[in-house]
Formats: sequence, structure tokens, C-alpha cells
Amino acid sequence: MENETQNYNAYGAYFAPLRSSDGVKMLVDGLDSADLAVVPEHWLSYPAPPASAHTALALLYCFFTAAALIGNGLVIFVFATTKSLRTSSNLLILNLAIFDFIMMAKAPFFIYNSAMRGFATGALGCQIFAVMGSYSGIGASMTNACIAYDRHSTITRPLDGRLSRGKALLMIACVWIYATPWSLMPLFNVWGRFVPEGYLTSCTFDYLTNTFDTKLFVGCIFTCSYLFPMGFIIYFYSGIVKQVFAHEAALREQAKKMNVESLRSNQNASAESAEIRIAKAALTVCFLFVASWTPYGVMSLIGAFGDQQLLTPGVTMIPAVACKTVACIDPWVYAISHPKYRQELQRRMPWLQIREPDDNASTGTNNTTNSTAPAATA
Repeated sequence: MENETQNYNAYGAYFAPLRSSDGVKMLVDGLDSADLAVVPEHWLSYPAPPASAHTALALLYCFFTAAALIGNGLVIFVFATTKSLRTSSNLLILNLAIFDFIMMAKAPFFIYNSAMRGFATGALGCQIFAVMGSYSGIGASMTNACIAYDRHSTITRPLDGRLSRGKALLMIACVWIYATPWSLMPLFNVWGRFVPEGYLTSCTFDYLTNTFDTKLFVGCIFTCSYLFPMGFIIYFYSGIVKQVFAHEAALREQAKKMNVESLRSNQNASAESAEIRIAKAALTVCFLFVASWTPYGVMSLIGAFGDQQLLTPGVTMIPAVACKTVACIDPWVYAISHPKYRQELQRRMPWLQIREPDDNASTGTNNTTNSTAPAATA
């Protein structure tokens, strides 16, 4: 106990010049020596944010948490309990929903910290929050890449490109294994560490400590957890879009030669082709990934290699909110737009007023669309 008191006094003496003399509350006021030890020095000179900022973020996270847990919870429940939906491709969607569920399952730590106006859960809560965020963030990005590969393979090789169940399970296992070292090394301080950020209400890996080890860790995790999945996603989805428009061009050319308006006999004039819907979904996925994770990636690079003065507590909360937003949207993009999933929701929860035609009651589609049909329900 005496050593702890001496450490606290030492910290107090060291940080005394950083505390305001006019009575302004600082961001780190009220923290003991153990909590101060995990706070990057960058945050020590900032005043505490107004209570309204904490309240606004807490309310926003409450909304995100409810939307993400309900949306992803429904996806997990329906996909896991409906035999017809447990296809190889849908296993990847289920895995993505699990990661997104984990992403927001840690939100109560943030909400509690915001309600208490600071680092209320302490170092232990910070570590739990950060390791859940690391697993879910890296796992979701790599699962997105796997889904992009599956859809690209299905569309470009419709005869032999379908994903087998064994291959899907292997890909899921590899995603979890891939995310493990990046999550456990900072947890056990093997390489990098988890620290509070912004208003000290959320935690992530350390990108602010000015050491070679920190800079190398940031560079490696940025490359492996952002650039790699980003490259895969862009490559595979650009291939999908290219294939889609090549197929559409071929259909138009064939229709012109046959002197008919369209080869799709059952297509309404106002209806979009399946290929165009697939292309739009592909572009939406790319946009979501870029919009949600690019701010965080840029912020970490600025913290490690750029001007850290640009990273104020308020600014660093924006990327944190952006990456949580995608956990709310993913269920809609990947599953709620899934025709068979919507049919199952319509059967189980008629009060949702979902209007999805039953496959059994629909007429057969033209053979010219069969080559892309698997991707529409992938």
C-alpha cells in the first residue's frame, strides 16, 4: 500500500504541470496510478469534455447497440435455425453477423464510461473492450473479403465456382486464427498494447506512443487488417461488376441480332435485372468498408507517423463511431436483402409486414439469368 501511495504521488508530481491552475477539470483528473499508467501521454494535457458530449455519445451508442444486436441477432437466429438457409455461402454471412454482434456487445462498457464521465471501468474494462473490438473488427474485415471471394467465384465460374461446406468452414476457421495474434499480442503486452482513447471511454491499440515498436506494430496491423482485406474486396467486387456488365452487353447484343427488345421474357419494363442488383450490392459493400474503416486507419497512421496534435479527444471519437455504424448496416446489406431470409422472416414474424414473393408461387426465370442467379441468393 505504501508503494502504491508513493507511485501515485510520483505520478501526481509528474503530471502537475499539465493540470490547469484556473480550476478547469482535465481529462485525467481523478485517475489513480494504475489507470494513469495505461493512458497515453498524448491525452494528459487535454481538458475534460462537456457532460453533453458524453451524454450524446452514450445515447448514440444505445441506438447503435439496439440496432446491431437486434439485426445481427435475428440473422444469427434465423440462419442457424433454418435448414434451407444453412448453405456454404450463408455460413460466411452468419460468421460476419457473429463478429458484428461481438462488436456491439462491448458497447455497455462505453455507455457506462460515458454515464460516469470517464475511465470508469478501469484498466480491466479497457482490455476486455479492446480485445473484443480487435477480434470483431479484424474478423469482420477478413470475412467481408471471404464473402467477396465467394460471390466472385460463383458469378465468374457458375458451373464449378460454388463454395463447398468444408471450404467455407475452413475459411471461417482461418479468419478466427488470423485475428487471434493481433488481438492477443497487445492484450498480453507481447507486441503493442491496448489503451484508452478520445474521451477515455473507449479503448483500442496504442498508436500514440512514440517508440519504434509502436510504429512498427501500427504499420503491420494497418497492412494486415486494412490493406489486405481492402485489396481483396476491391479486386473481387470489381471482377463481379466487370462480369455483370459484360453479361448485360452480351444479352443486349444477342437481342439486337434477334431483333427483339429483350431476351428476358418475364422481365417487367420497370424491373431491374438481377445483375444490376448484384452490381449495386457489390458497390455498396465496397463503400461501407471504405467509409467505416478508412477513418480509423488514417487516424492510426497520423498518430504513429504524423502530427499528433491533429488528434484531439473529440476528433478521435469520430472514427470510433464510423466503424460501429457498419455493424448496424451489415445485417441489412448481407441478409435482410436476402430473398430467402426475408421469406423466412415473413413466415416467422408476419407483423413485420415484409412483402417477399414465395419462390414456390413464382414463375420460372429465363435460362439467360441462371448463370448469375446463385449470387443473388449467396
